[in-house]
Amino acid sequence: MSEDPSSHNKSWFEKITHVFAHHEPKSRQDLLEFLYEAHANKLLDTDALTIVESAIQIADLQVRDIMLSRSQMVSIKITQPLLEFLPVIIKTAHSRYPVLEEDNETIAGILLVKDLLPYLLKLASEQEPEFDIRSLLRPATYVPESKRVNVLLREFRATHNHMAIIVDEYGGVAGLVTIEDVLEQIVGDIEDEHDIEEESYIRPQPNGDFVVKAQTPIHVFNHYFPENRYSEEFGKTIGELVLHHFGYLPKRNETKVIGAFTYRVLTADSRRLHLLRLTPSKIIE
Repeated sequence: MSEDPSSHNKSWFEKITHVFAHHEPKSRQDLLEFLYEAHANKLLDTDALTIVESAIQIADLQVRDIMLSRSQMVSIKITQPLLEFLPVIIKTAHSRYPVLEEDNETIAGILLVKDLLPYLLKLASEQEPEFDIRSLLRPATYVPESKRVNVLLREFRATHNHMAIIVDEYGGVAGLVTIEDVLEQIVGDIEDEHDIEEESYIRPQPNGDFVVKAQTPIHVFNHYFPENRYSEEFGKTIGELVLHHFGYLPKRNETKVIGAFTYRVLTADSRRLHLLRLTPSKIIE
């Protein structure tokens, strides 16, 4: 059969849709194998394959796997005056901040930095504005740490929210997650000039685990865990180190004890590891 001359002008999505019309996958594994075959036949380029595969795999992730833990949250206290928390905003350069009530446990709401602009203009003109932070707060969205990441993404899109507060099984604040955190699971890192290496690569979890990106450089890992230092003999990233100890490319949920941690694969594709969960070995024993 001769090739359709218009096929060169079709997008990869159109090509895949056309093929699906003749071969409907019966399971997720069937779908993934079909995508690998499409990649081998050059219907999908590598970037497209990775994005589609990652989009499928986020259904296996829970919010607790990607959230920023409470200990790493940058928050503002409801009692802080404008001039006191402005340096924090300038230093961290986020667009949204959770605001804590006086008990330091309850979230009063979310402050969007853009809502401060009128007050900053008055400050710039050497006026001291009357400031009531509570009047600026947007309602906080709460989700359980067990919620599936793909469900959260749907909710973000439906509500146009960009941040959610994560609560644990007792209703306490466990951390937060942003739409950027979710999208990074699909398209990879979305880093800017304000990202800090250790905070970007390694996230401690409330139960004592750590979620670590596979591309974390060994020297960054060693700086974060000085008592569990690794050499670069087997690679320059944690992902390369884990691959060496497995001896093959592991699949999701496979585990391996390396040094003081048990490593569990959270996400991976057909070419590389993406996200790992580290549990101190003494906790497992």
